[in-house]
Amino acid sequence: MESVKKSLTIVSIMLVCLLLSKGLIAETRGVENGQRYGRLVIKNVVVIDGKGTPPRGPSDIIIEGNKIQSVRSANRREDAYQKEEHVLDGTGMYLLPGLINIHAHIHDSRAGQPLPFEYIYKLWLACGITSVRDVGSNYEKTISERRKSQEGKITAPRIFLYMRAWGRTPEEARKSIQQIKKRGGDGVKIFGMDRDIMKAALDEAHKLGLRVAHHVGVEETDAWDDAAFGVTSIEHWYGVPDAALHGSQKFPNWYNYSSEDDRFRYAGRLWREADQKKLNEVLKTLVEKGVSWCPTLVIYEANRDLLRAMNQPWFKDYLHPAIEEYFKPNPSYHGSYQWNWSTTDEVFWRQNYRIWMNAVRKFSNMGGVVGVGEDAGYIYMLYGFSLIRELELHQEAGFHPIDVVQHATGNNAKILGMEKELGRIRTGYLADLILVDGNPLENFKFMYPTGVTDLKDGKLISRGGVEWTIKDGFVYHAPTMLQDVKKIVSQSRQK
Repeated sequence: MESVKKSLTIVSIMLVCLLLSKGLIAETRGVENGQRYGRLVIKNVVVIDGKGTPPRGPSDIIIEGNKIQSVRSANRREDAYQKEEHVLDGTGMYLLPGLINIHAHIHDSRAGQPLPFEYIYKLWLACGITSVRDVGSNYEKTISERRKSQEGKITAPRIFLYMRAWGRTPEEARKSIQQIKKRGGDGVKIFGMDRDIMKAALDEAHKLGLRVAHHVGVEETDAWDDAAFGVTSIEHWYGVPDAALHGSQKFPNWYNYSSEDDRFRYAGRLWREADQKKLNEVLKTLVEKGVSWCPTLVIYEANRDLLRAMNQPWFKDYLHPAIEEYFKPNPSYHGSYQWNWSTTDEVFWRQNYRIWMNAVRKFSNMGGVVGVGEDAGYIYMLYGFSLIRELELHQEAGFHPIDVVQHATGNNAKILGMEKELGRIRTGYLADLILVDGNPLENFKFMYPTGVTDLKDGKLISRGGVEWTIKDGFVYHAPTMLQDVKKIVSQSRQK
């Protein structure tokens, strides 16, 4: 009997070889982590594009080098693809444009301890993030990292670098913008500027073709100035409700803005003081002037539920000890302010969120462009995982999951000025794609690398997660990258 089985196996192999030699079936090759291929086929997937339309498929996506060559209906024939092609079988999976993180920080240290770039990059890629807009880092290092990413020399997302402008006078502000252009910045980040200085900075940025992200604080300028001077995007949310106040916020006489404990505690009471009629005018003006909004709902979530933020399940395997130390309450670290954080504070912040989310939805309904960013590395938010949480919060704000996907892909590409190259699954676009084991429109938790726990045939199983991330045509296996991150964390903890 054993000899018969061997004979049949040999005959089968000979038959396959004969069919291959005659061209009657195709010899296709698989893919390896970290490789870019001359021609790659992702077959039999359901496509969720970044243009705000429902899923469609099954489809086949043909990639040549770093570009999408075609998007077409799935070809089920066995001889559909030739031997020179590498194939990813996406049966049962969903294909999305690579997520864009519009508010990121490429940190090289936390709490005085070094933090490996590899750690952050692989977390981002494992969560499906193929592009990041860095709005604050060690610029010389980030310029080098951006170049290495562009050349495919490192496993990293695509990097857009927005450098901080400065200046005590309008003239100094103009010079800082000129320096940003000269150093190779992709854009500008501003905050804490007086009105005349901000006006000069924006004027110079427009002349040099640089986009501007405004991290608004409690300052002389607010959303009215963002609209008047032509800011590209408002980061977070300060400046929007401020512009709808009648005078100043009702701060107590002992309030000190430089104390982050005071600042964030009373930030949770700001939205309730905004005049809704005036707020509608603010939102309408921002839309008319083409100002986008990146609310980063996730970065303040600890304020409304501190215990949840401190005990996120992925911390067990993926929280680097340098970040763990940075998260602990410490007035020396930005965002580490939650000592004696009270139930009353959380209640105010929950009310704050309801009004804030409603404003973001109104802004979108008026035609405004809403983006997605995480601002991770602060306030208990971990790189990558926090961007997926941001998607969930956009859904909580009232957006349909299809629109949420568009926020993180097509909308973010538009904010970057890259809407003709990124954020879509379309012929000619850059090959930035993610293959997800599960339908994120059903449940955004399928996007988390840790997946979800489900019940099948009476047994608990784990499913979901990003399976493959493709950035600029390079194919990365998400579970492999997660294992690398887990190893980095384990070794750092041992040290």
